[in-house]
Amino acid sequence: MQSRVIVNGAKGKMGSLACETLARHDAFQLVARLGHEDDLQKAMEELKPDLVVELTRADCVYKNTLTIINQNVHPVIGASGLLPEQVVELQDLCAEKKLGGIIAPNFSIGAALMIRFAATAARYLPEVEIIEAHHQQKLEAPSGTAFKTAEVIAASRQGKKNKLPLKELLLGARGACYHDINIHSIRLPGLLAHQQVLFGQLGETLSITHDTTDRISFMPGIILACERVLRLDKLYYGLEYLLED
Repeated sequence: MQSRVIVNGAKGKMGSLACETLARHDAFQLVARLGHEDDLQKAMEELKPDLVVELTRADCVYKNTLTIINQNVHPVIGASGLLPEQVVELQDLCAEKKLGGIIAPNFSIGAALMIRFAATAARYLPEVEIIEAHHQQKLEAPSGTAFKTAEVIAASRQGKKNKLPLKELLLGARGACYHDINIHSIRLPGLLAHQQVLFGQLGETLSITHDTTDRISFMPGIILACERVLRLDKLYYGLEYLLED
């Protein structure tokens, strides 16, 4: 039996590719391709989807995710911009409903592995910084992937980072600081999505780098998420939790 899917944000570059991918997949029936002019709640009430793939923008992703969950529909969230406290609130709401879902700052399998590898390295190398680079149409900084990577590193890191008596001659020269991890954001034409997690200790450095050169790389992760959420009973934050060893 096919799962009924709505893609919200279907007219964007990511959304249109997701629609093509899901429409060709035997396990799914794409019942609607929605844009900003459409009424998401009304569409869910009329079409009774099993899940909604949310690929809109940072300024409306929280409201849309609440709408999806309140309709007892499985959320597959790919739009970035959710704040940490918002993620916790959405997870609590799904836990109350025993509703499975996924918030994926990045649908790339390679990026999920990068985050997992960074968590392992952080247990041994506490000195780390993140450099993320994206296209200029990305409306927020840092990226959701960088936020997620920093959170995972902070949870795994056992040693303390060195406190440097450093004075910024230009405000922001050292980037933003999140969980005591410096994050540097680059926005340039010609880029799609790139991230380097750079660890250092005396005598050596370790670089874990992921480069996205085509949005097609996100499609296996979207299919994985859509397949798995129907069997879950809570909302996961990070595609890496859906990878099976």
